[in-house]
Amino acid sequence: MTDWYLNLELFSKIYWSIALLGSVIFLITMVSTFIGGDVDDIGDVDADIDADTGIGFQFITFKNLVGFFTLFGWSGIACIDAGFSKPLTIIISVICGLIMMSIMAAMFFYMNKLNDSGTLDFKNSVNAIGEVYLTVGANRSSMGKAHVKIQGALRELDALTDASTDLKSGTVIKVKSVTENGILIIEQLN
Repeated sequence: MTDWYLNLELFSKIYWSIALLGSVIFLITMVSTFIGGDVDDIGDVDADIDADTGIGFQFITFKNLVGFFTLFGWSGIACIDAGFSKPLTIIISVICGLIMMSIMAAMFFYMNKLNDSGTLDFKNSVNAIGEVYLTVGANRSSMGKAHVKIQGALRELDALTDASTDLKSGTVIKVKSVTENGILIIEQLN
């Protein structure tokens, strides 16, 4: 194997070295990702800054660069084997590497958009229709409970009303507003 490598010309050696090194790092990255580790443990080069509210699409990251060099090397080897000239080989391998970076950046961007914080935002309940579960006292005299669908899930939440009569269990309601501490202000739906 070493004789084969030593007999290559310099241009081919460079591409084979890049392809093999990129592939090894790519495999390590993939294996550590699947077994629960993360490549960021090596060095936190993909980290977002906590205060960063900018664009989530990151083109130059560790994983994208590994993908670039892996595809750059293997496409260059394919071009050399096909008998392409050195300038054409370089151009094709750079384009292939950039395409790979773009695909990976887009993939991670769209996968990241699938994240859900799981944080319940009570403001999303305003104008939602629901049903009284436990009687709510008139003029905010006693707190009750209401079932309201928020963020795609049915929730049982504390509720008050400004109505002059109690809202009994089973009454269909509409959420008028939400207090700062997350208590629903409801009214009977006519």
